[in-house]
Amino acid sequence: MWTESDWREAAARCGIDLIGVTTAEPLAEHAYYLDWVSRGLAAGMTYLTDHRANKRGDVREILPSAKSVIVAAVLYNAPVPGGPFSRYAWGPDYHDVLRERLERLAKELPAGHDYRVCVDTVPVLERALARRAGLGWIGKNTCLIHQGAGSWFFLGEILTSLELPANPREAPDRCGSCTRCIEACPTSAIVPTKGAHGWELDARLCISYHTIEARTPAPPGLREHFGSLVFGCDICQDVCPWNRRAPITMDFAPVAGPTDLEEMAMLTAEEFRAAYRHTPIWRAKHRGFLRNVAIAMGNAPRASYGPALEHLAASPDPDVREMAGWALSRLNSDDRLSLGRLTP
Repeated sequence: MWTESDWREAAARCGIDLIGVTTAEPLAEHAYYLDWVSRGLAAGMTYLTDHRANKRGDVREILPSAKSVIVAAVLYNAPVPGGPFSRYAWGPDYHDVLRERLERLAKELPAGHDYRVCVDTVPVLERALARRAGLGWIGKNTCLIHQGAGSWFFLGEILTSLELPANPREAPDRCGSCTRCIEACPTSAIVPTKGAHGWELDARLCISYHTIEARTPAPPGLREHFGSLVFGCDICQDVCPWNRRAPITMDFAPVAGPTDLEEMAMLTAEEFRAAYRHTPIWRAKHRGFLRNVAIAMGNAPRASYGPALEHLAASPDPDVREMAGWALSRLNSDDRLSLGRLTP
């Protein structure tokens, strides 16, 4: 029978920084999740709202023989900025890295068990499982926060038919009266709720949603608050006190690729693929990337952006053309809109 020290040592050998174990019992948080979805707060992310939504509350929908869930976390707090992108996207695609490490760990477990490796494309409630496994608490910004490591980490799971010793207690909520993440969000995407944590994310207002998942441009009253961000947003994590001493890792250090807006605006589809194919930025696709670059230029208008925006205004994609036109109008305007904070 594996002890806690056994699987912690195995996790360290496999490059996993934090690990916990919980049972395969259904999650009480599933009812809240379904309510969140029903109120439209998932925006256009259909993979969160389709038939898979009902599976997320019980991992036995994924692996019927599951008795335990190993929850693993891998840190990604790189020391060098990787451009106007969310920190998780600076380096190589975490799906590949995390899946490989979890497969290695699964092979170290006692033989003869059924298992399934999950890396965020599988419909499970990762943060709820991680909280129950003792890896942290759900912060007001809806991120999982570990007292020693902050929130700069990726989560993955191994569902297994083994009965492993589960974490006996959950981490206490240590956000206290702090509201820095709420106050810092430029689009007021962290909204009050009657749920267990008091706050929830409205994806319809979230910069990360609009620059990563959305396939159509954000409305003008929202996009003007995106600043220079091209892919994702870390503001609510950047201001979190628990991230002040977050460990540094080189595993996800920035890969080579342009970080200047003008240079990014000129990338062809082939050049975009070569620069970002093996990073999370690939998810935005070339057209979404250029759309976001145009918005970023419009939010910090400079005369030098003119030629690049004119180039984007001639794009065959209508959304890219529209955003380039919007940015050019701001570049040429003497009476641009105030960039004050939105209200919910």
